[in-house]
Amino acid sequence: MRFPRVWAVVGAAIIVAALVFGMALTGKASAAPQSASSRPAISYYHSCPAAVGAASCHALYLSQGKAIPGARKGGTPSAVTNGCPTNPTAGNTYPGYTACDVENAYNLASYSGSNGSGITVAIVDAYNDPNAFSDVNTYRSEFGIPLLTNGTSFKQVNQNGGSSLPRNNGGWAQEISLDLDMVSAVCPNCNILLVEASSNSNSNLFAAEDYATSHANYVSNSWGESESSSETSYDSHFNKPGVVITVSSGDSGYAVEYPAASPYVTAVGGTSLTKCSSTRGWCESVWSTSSTEGAGSGCSAYEAQQSWQNIANITGNVDVSGTTTLEGNCHNRAVADVSATADPYHGVDVYDSYSYQGQSGWLVFGGTSVASPIVASTYALAGNASSVTYGSYPYSHTSSLYDVTSGKTANCGSDLCTAVPGWDGPTGLGTPDGIGGF
Repeated sequence: MRFPRVWAVVGAAIIVAALVFGMALTGKASAAPQSASSRPAISYYHSCPAAVGAASCHALYLSQGKAIPGARKGGTPSAVTNGCPTNPTAGNTYPGYTACDVENAYNLASYSGSNGSGITVAIVDAYNDPNAFSDVNTYRSEFGIPLLTNGTSFKQVNQNGGSSLPRNNGGWAQEISLDLDMVSAVCPNCNILLVEASSNSNSNLFAAEDYATSHANYVSNSWGESESSSETSYDSHFNKPGVVITVSSGDSGYAVEYPAASPYVTAVGGTSLTKCSSTRGWCESVWSTSSTEGAGSGCSAYEAQQSWQNIANITGNVDVSGTTTLEGNCHNRAVADVSATADPYHGVDVYDSYSYQGQSGWLVFGGTSVASPIVASTYALAGNASSVTYGSYPYSHTSSLYDVTSGKTANCGSDLCTAVPGWDGPTGLGTPDGIGGF
């Protein structure tokens, strides 16, 4: 793998769009940030970029540069109301969102305490994190979440289910810690199965996927690569009726990746989540830092469209939503289906003690790697895997989603890259509002 390079990003102004009536196939609108403001420069890097022909994870780690005033707007959570006694990164340069913030932002707190018992969420990643078990329990202890037990409620196996684990890798260890912590935040009662592929090659990751989908009903994947003409031959690894598979849509903005493009998965895009004075208490817009970095989206070049995506916002080429933005004109698989927080500037707390690039301990992460395990765990709270047909369920339950209607990742001229009421590429149908959409 090549050495990760540090990205210096000067954030653009947040686009504030007026909400439009006459929404097509839409849930409740998520308020946009109240005012446009320029972001100070921030530095972060991709935890595990891939060599050509292999997958990359979608974790973005915020390096500890100069302070960003007001980067986190959530405040310190209250132990009385949400059981999370501290914000461990409050003194850091980039303090992140806590487990309670994630639950509260997506109206999951009332379900997280009672649902999920006996359900297993599987995480598929490459290489080994030698501290995975101890680190996830450090995260859980910090936020008052019941600890996992190694070998029962937590299992860590290789791609074939064995105990001989792959070689260690610091970048992928960051991804693993991020995934485990987001499952813990959303579904504290869920068991966790960590399946580690021998490498980030397709063959090894698909072998790990096969094992995960045969041992869990909810599987999260926070990795991907560019589309290729051979990808439809890989779909058998994701065509698993009765198993919910989520895949992050990627961090390259208006571009489609595989396996998010597979018609047999729920493709998860990304938002910028901030605390605000709306009735919900949170605001969301499309996550984008540049025309080549943000929530992955678009129209697949190779994958067929499933029937539930045959809607005006995807197949049309007219201004369905009344925003003067043309709807998709996509007749293949469109990405994404739903979304969750992904903006590294408003990242999440993660604990990872396996030092990489000189960083360890309490860290802050963004990327659509955050969003995929959040959505997989929301599915697990709902417990509907046996009745869910691939990514179709949210399309008939949009009233239980927060519709994101502000922001864009590029100037593509359609909702494949621009938020509009109803479905759009970067955020799909929206973000979780409880478990009813899953």
